[in-house]
Amino acid sequence: MATLSAVSAIAGGFGAATATTLSWKGSRVSGRSLISMGATRSRLVSLRTPRFRVYAAKPETVSKVMDIVKQRLALGADAAAALTPESKFTDLGADSLDTVEIVMALEEEFKITVEEDNAQNITTIQDAAELIDKLVG
Repeated sequence: MATLSAVSAIAGGFGAATATTLSWKGSRVSGRSLISMGATRSRLVSLRTPRFRVYAAKPETVSKVMDIVKQRLALGADAAAALTPESKFTDLGADSLDTVEIVMALEEEFKITVEEDNAQNITTIQDAAELIDKLVG
């Protein structure tokens, strides 16, 4: 019986690597050659995680967005103190109407127009600040 194994690392997207193991086994039974091949894949863990996210929005924009969110949602002192750029509107108690009102207030404050497709992608304070900086230019 003959056995051949090869391991190759193939670069995947976003810094991940995929290790592929190929094996070949051959043998003779009653004068006939039998060959079987198998392949297994194991995914290697990427070191890039959301914890290492780089923010593009200006600190002034993030601060203004936080102030507008505090005002529109009438957050108490405890909730306002716990507010971060990663805070989700839904976690702050906002429903879909509150989110629309926040977007309208942001449009008025920054004198921009947010398309409906973009507005639906805003879920956090940071998302809003990044979109505003992108639109303001």
